[in-house]
Amino acid sequence: MVLFFSFGALAAALALSVVTFASTRSYLLSQRSEVAKRQAFNNAQLVRTLFAENPSDVDQLIANIRSERGGYAVLHLDATEFDSEFFYAQEPLKFTQSNLPSELVRKTLQGSTGRQRFTFNSEPYEAIGVSIPSVRAQYFEAFPLGDVATTLGTIQTTLLIGVILITIAAAILGLTTSRSVLRPLRRVTVAADEIATGGLDTRLDVETDPDLERLVTSFNDMADAVQSRIEREQRFASDVSHELRSPVTALGAAVAVLVSKRDEFSDRNKEAIDILSSQVKRFDRTVIDLLELSRLDAGASENNLESVHMGDLIKRIMSRYAFDGIPFVQSIPLRTGIGEVGNTGLPDDETLVDRRRIERILVNLLENARDHGGGAKLVNLGKNAEFFVLSVEDSGQGIALSERHRIFERFARGTAARMSTGSGLGLAIVQEHARALGGTAHVEDSPTGGAKFVVTIKRMASL
Repeated sequence: MVLFFSFGALAAALALSVVTFASTRSYLLSQRSEVAKRQAFNNAQLVRTLFAENPSDVDQLIANIRSERGGYAVLHLDATEFDSEFFYAQEPLKFTQSNLPSELVRKTLQGSTGRQRFTFNSEPYEAIGVSIPSVRAQYFEAFPLGDVATTLGTIQTTLLIGVILITIAAAILGLTTSRSVLRPLRRVTVAADEIATGGLDTRLDVETDPDLERLVTSFNDMADAVQSRIEREQRFASDVSHELRSPVTALGAAVAVLVSKRDEFSDRNKEAIDILSSQVKRFDRTVIDLLELSRLDAGASENNLESVHMGDLIKRIMSRYAFDGIPFVQSIPLRTGIGEVGNTGLPDDETLVDRRRIERILVNLLENARDHGGGAKLVNLGKNAEFFVLSVEDSGQGIALSERHRIFERFARGTAARMSTGSGLGLAIVQEHARALGGTAHVEDSPTGGAKFVVTIKRMASL
């Protein structure tokens, strides 16, 4: 809108300025030419009268010519018995016949009367030639056009400044108008962003403008419908998970009894018991994951912050879940001791964090690498100015670019996990916990092959 106003005003102002300048230039030059022509003819008549009275004193004759417009006269006389000179220039000498336009001089000497604009010493002039056949003479007069050029230059500068000011004023008007017009849309954008980031109760204020009121009403109705549907789905998932928890626990207990007496059954029954046991475990894990996601969606799971050393915490978690055989690299600079020279020999990894969330993130990533990526081969902890960076590299075939964002969705599985027994919720839980810790989760290619899952965790200074 700003560009439209600016270019529109610029085009209109330029067009008006060009027309104004052209009309003014034509008028001023026309007026100047008419005045110069009239004066030249009057002086030519004076020459004819004076020459008829006293043909012998040509110098006095040319000296008697006066020009109100600053003209310079040149008189040409045909050869007579009194004088063999042809051209006489007016004092103070400025123009001679050689300075006048040669085409005008030639035509005037042939008996024609005319005028021609020319430049002399970088200044504009208009020359007029008048033939006086009664005294066998030709009269020339050159009129300066510098005053007209100065006036036109002033007008041109004024118009240019006017064009610039009009364009700036139009841009300011366009900016003001666009802000006024787009202000409601910006409020809608802010409200939509808040809803997208979890603020489902965000609504627009009532507008007095009828058209905007319709927009606000429609948006708020849409937000109400979206909030109602999301909350209904969250309640449904939570209720289903809670309702399934008891039956799954009972099934697990019953399957445990069967597994304990597995040797008493035939081979075919043993195979069935194994399948039943694995599926019940998968069912139980899915229900647990759904319950956890329900709590995360409802915001019921708050951060329980405490000061920890990230490296030590990760090592303990890996040991507790029997992943301590995987290499762990901590690429964090060493802390500098207060008042000491050098460093303390300990990594600078102390921060305020929720241990439980770190545990869920790391265990889910390690189990995902074990079940779908051929096993984890490296766990790395680094940091930058704002975040700790936790990564787990596996030995699989990697994740295709088209699947890297989708695998963090709920119940989504990559190509490598199609035949696995996972629930498809592990990476979704990782992403939700990472968001709760102020970070993100993504996957990229490992430098040594396979996939590299990377989680950033917001650094918080310890008290």
